[in-house]
Amino acid sequence: MELFGIAINVLDSTIRLSVPLLLASLAGLYSERAGVFDIGLEGKMLAGAFAGAAAGAVTGSAWAGMATAVLISVGFALVHGFASITHRGNQIVSGVAINFIAAGSTIILGQAWFQQGGRTPSLGEAARFGAITLPGADLLRGVPLLGPVYSELVSGHSLLVYIAFLAVPFTWWVLFRTRFGLRLRAVGENPAAVDTAGISVAWLRYRAVICTGVLAGLAGTYLSMAQNAGFVKDMTAGKGFIALAALIFAKWKPVPAMFACLLFGFLDALSIRLQGTPLPLIGRVPVQLMQALPYILTVILLAGFIGKAIPPRAGGVPYVKER
Repeated sequence: MELFGIAINVLDSTIRLSVPLLLASLAGLYSERAGVFDIGLEGKMLAGAFAGAAAGAVTGSAWAGMATAVLISVGFALVHGFASITHRGNQIVSGVAINFIAAGSTIILGQAWFQQGGRTPSLGEAARFGAITLPGADLLRGVPLLGPVYSELVSGHSLLVYIAFLAVPFTWWVLFRTRFGLRLRAVGENPAAVDTAGISVAWLRYRAVICTGVLAGLAGTYLSMAQNAGFVKDMTAGKGFIALAALIFAKWKPVPAMFACLLFGFLDALSIRLQGTPLPLIGRVPVQLMQALPYILTVILLAGFIGKAIPPRAGGVPYVKER
């Protein structure tokens, strides 16, 4: 039973750690399916995390913080869209610029507004998204096997955790069962055919990057207002890039993206669990190596286990209307 308890704790950490990856991966899915590569997920998450925590600290409202985070993230997404869709700029350069701007501006504004070294004040209970106890969780807690699974793994998470996992079937339905999704996928494969049908390629791609901004803002909100109690410098710590790796690993499909994010979350949870623990035949592993383990395994998985990942054919290519 002790081993079962350890497994439950690791799986619970896996779920919590995979949520920002999942939201960011779904965010990238919308824009990249529409033909707009977005390497700026990291920057939008970071800007959303800072904006949400700052608004939450000032207003004392978690909902105001989330709305601000989404608004700021959508603003960054529209800047990326303006550069890469309207002005047909290089999408990779635009995404990298957004990452640099977000990394610098969050520290400068945090220091100017709160004088805490780029941090925001610690958020109170009303300014955070706390854990939700589902019906029957307390009653089932003592039931063998089923009780811990329901009370620890299913219940006891914040609202954003449930939103993240519900967003997976919703995204699948939008992409593969709606007219908007059909057009979105078509504009990422053959924008000229979409334009011939009388549909605006630019407007479709702008809607895709807006969806990206909303989900990236929610990912940032989770980092600073659910997983933590405020913003700290560079708190995304490369999660936007791991989300992109998960998206490629999943070959731009929502359900495989969820499993890829869970895998990376599991590797992260396992590295935290094994820090300082002597391993058989190896001994005590340096903490730095355990912290780098998820990133090392991400590179190994991408290099050798996903096969050929073919992105949307029009991805990264600005559309020029024929005259």
